[in-house]
Amino acid sequence: MTLQELRYLVAVADHGHFGRAAAACHVTQPTLSAGIRSLEHKLDLRVCDRGPQGAVITRDGAPVVEQARRVLAEAWQLELIARRGREPLTGVYRLGAIPTIGPYLLPRVVPDLRTRHPSLRLHLIEGTTDQLLRDLHHGDLDIVLLSPPVDVAGLDHDLLYRERFLAALPGDHPLARRPAVQLDDLEDEPLLLLDEGHCLRDQVVEFCRIADARARELIRSSSLETLRNMVVAGIGCTLLPELAVGEHEACAIRPITRPTPSREVRLYWRSSDPRGESARLLATRIREAVSTSVETG
Repeated sequence: MTLQELRYLVAVADHGHFGRAAAACHVTQPTLSAGIRSLEHKLDLRVCDRGPQGAVITRDGAPVVEQARRVLAEAWQLELIARRGREPLTGVYRLGAIPTIGPYLLPRVVPDLRTRHPSLRLHLIEGTTDQLLRDLHHGDLDIVLLSPPVDVAGLDHDLLYRERFLAALPGDHPLARRPAVQLDDLEDEPLLLLDEGHCLRDQVVEFCRIADARARELIRSSSLETLRNMVVAGIGCTLLPELAVGEHEACAIRPITRPTPSREVRLYWRSSDPRGESARLLATRIREAVSTSVETG
């Protein structure tokens, strides 16, 4: 049997339809059907039932599909090992990032990566911490950018940088007349927070010692840009991570003292991934790109 035949089988299992499986494998449906028949002949086993509604993996075929997934994963790992030996940071890396990191970090990093590692391709997927960790463990992502705390079981990680949180205030707010503010100054202010599920929301709630976030928050959003625009419109205040603050903000940005809230940003990857050294090299490149803007690890 061939790896291609195993790919056809897994595609049929994933899509439940020969036509869609063929499209996913970039082959014609007759080619995929012939591959499945060849695999069944070699195994002397019917692995799927075909019908007008699609394709269903048989009871005897189910363990074959799971073993095929493992074989394909090992073959992929073998290819990665060989590629790593030829050149670090090459090929496709599926990079996950929470939305309060990716849009502000990657534009600072990608231009240099393209110059120094032209064979590297980054595919960015945004999501919440829980979503990204699940996809990383399942092998749907290769590396993720997150802010601790994170369950690191089965993962390796590298500290990239620490960034402060800054107060974003309407331009005519009384606190905007000060050179800096304290967290206590924000105690009675209406807050603009991210939706639940975003770690930055949890961090702000903890920094500001908010016992009941629902009672304090004025509006919730899934985007820092929406919160920023709401501040500009004079609707409320929020906290922004340092890299998310532009040079020409339309709202008043003030440092926070006593204490200064901050967060860590780390790169995570599976401990079993043979490209661990390449991940560490990527972490180094990221630190180099932001070293003049934030405190690097």
